[in-house]
Amino acid sequence: MMDTVSGGMPQGCGDALRSARERAGLSIQDVSQRLKMPVKVVQALEAGQWDQSGGAVFVRGQLRSYGRLLKVDVEPFLHQAETAVAAPAELVSHGHTPPLQYFFDSFKRRAIYVVLTLVIVTPIWMTLRPAQGPALETSTASLDVVPDAAPTAGASGPSKPAARPQAAPFVASMTPLPRSTSAWLSLTFKGDSWVEINAPDGRKVEHALVRAGEERRFAQGEVGRIKLGDATAVEVQQAGSTVDLAPFQRANVARFTVSSEGSLAPVGD
Repeated sequence: MMDTVSGGMPQGCGDALRSARERAGLSIQDVSQRLKMPVKVVQALEAGQWDQSGGAVFVRGQLRSYGRLLKVDVEPFLHQAETAVAAPAELVSHGHTPPLQYFFDSFKRRAIYVVLTLVIVTPIWMTLRPAQGPALETSTASLDVVPDAAPTAGASGPSKPAARPQAAPFVASMTPLPRSTSAWLSLTFKGDSWVEINAPDGRKVEHALVRAGEERRFAQGEVGRIKLGDATAVEVQQAGSTVDLAPFQRANVARFTVSSEGSLAPVGD
């Protein structure tokens, strides 16, 4: 019959395993290496402290492995693994938040939310709100036009200048003058295309993406070199005749120079 201690832990199996190990001339470290089992588990099995070896399933497996190694029959002890292994301790939360601290934490979270909302919304509102005050009425006038301001003298002598009504301020128009409709060289864009147009002295006339439907017109001697990013989207006319871009085209890009006499020649970048 197996002995027990005051704690109710089963004895006898551990003693049998320890005796068999000592008879086989093995140390606890030897058993640990052979079974790939931690030393503390081997010690717990021999001491009958099965509650420190894991769950009941692990204890039964460990006992069988140890018994096979030492040729000890441990089957009579396996049914005790269910009752010997203590149930894990139940975790009970003892945390308590005072009502005042809970109210303060809730107020702090709401205050942060309100501040963040104001930081995001205020700049948008300032940008979108209508301008305050009456709009200033303005007029547009050319820089080349000088309004009449000279008073006229009457027959009886110089007359006082008549009071002039308060006029709205003039705003100079910076709109460029339209190009002449008669052009020596014209570019008509049937699709979007990047262009690089240089003057004969190398100055940049235009380096930009031109949209479909636009047109560029130049007088003789105004341009010296042209590069079309998409030659298939541009129609070039010189003196009213359409220019064949095939000799100047490589892939979709056309490059050519324009001499002062009007002859076109291909170039390579």
